[in-house]
Amino acid sequence: MRHQVKGYRLNMSMGHRNSLRRTMIRQLFEYEKIKTTLAKAKAIQPDAEKLITLARNAQKADELGKVNARRQAAAFLGNNSNEIVKKLFDDIAPRFATRKGGYTRLLKLGPRLGDNAEMVVLEMVSE
Repeated sequence: MRHQVKGYRLNMSMGHRNSLRRTMIRQLFEYEKIKTTLAKAKAIQPDAEKLITLARNAQKADELGKVNARRQAAAFLGNNSNEIVKKLFDDIAPRFATRKGGYTRLLKLGPRLGDNAEMVVLEMVSE
């Protein structure tokens, strides 16, 4: 039984997995669309949506709450993420102000030629 075990291991060590997750979420927020495998997309989708919800809820918070939310997002995304955090809070979060969830979607592309891995496009939903 897998009680209280969440996420995908992706056949990687913990450090490699965490850095991959951070990098892919940064790229998703920067380009608003990434092409990756189905397993990796399913691994990062919940974390990306939680960050968008954090930014969306920070709009209604007081000044201290806004600063705290930006610090939490920057800590999750890692070093050199100032531009991404700014885009997340200033551009992406206001777009989803009325949406209750489901900020991203997966579009299946079919198998990759080399290893037959299922490829998908993970993109932001446009309103």
